[in-house]
Amino acid sequence: MKANRESPPRVVLVHGIWNAKSWLTPLARRLRQEGFEVEVFGYPSILGGPEPAIAALIAQLRDGPPVHLVGHSLGGLIGLEALRRCPDLPVQRMVCLGSPLCGSRTARSLGRWPWTAPVLGRSGPLLQTGCPPWEGGVAVGMVAGNVARGVGRLLTRFEGASDGTVGLDETRLPGLAAHCVVPSSHTGLVFSAEAARQAARFLRDGRFDGQD
Repeated sequence: MKANRESPPRVVLVHGIWNAKSWLTPLARRLRQEGFEVEVFGYPSILGGPEPAIAALIAQLRDGPPVHLVGHSLGGLIGLEALRRCPDLPVQRMVCLGSPLCGSRTARSLGRWPWTAPVLGRSGPLLQTGCPPWEGGVAVGMVAGNVARGVGRLLTRFEGASDGTVGLDETRLPGLAAHCVVPSSHTGLVFSAEAARQAARFLRDGRFDGQD
């Protein structure tokens, strides 16, 4: 008789603003190498915005098998809002990559002027204000970058270290289970081997390396 093999753990990836599903291909490949079954959730971040994306993500996950979430930038806010609004989703753990969960100074700077606000589309308000402190039952970890390369440093002054688009302080939402910093810019988090490795560690064990 053949032994039953356990199915690999499932992960749904959620991309950020101005991106498409293909943007997450490098991250998806690394997580598959870590032993995860990976699916990418796509949505129109400018014309559609967070509300239909949150609803679609909830619909996709509800009544499905157990799964993890990984969201880059705006994708982290969308994933967290989905969990807040529907706490019975079958999500085991979640990792945010550089998500400005406390609100983005860069987004607020862009929204200040009528000629730059449209680049944020309908995602502007969520990026500018962020999410409430996390009190849900799903453990959420943050992988943030500290290499200051990105458009944000041209638009705003960060208080302390940043990834060039998001300040480290903007990633430290009260209620997170764990937080770690890797040498990466905001965009580079999707391509970073270290970010993927730390994300995989948290999804498996609920903690990052160096935080045992």
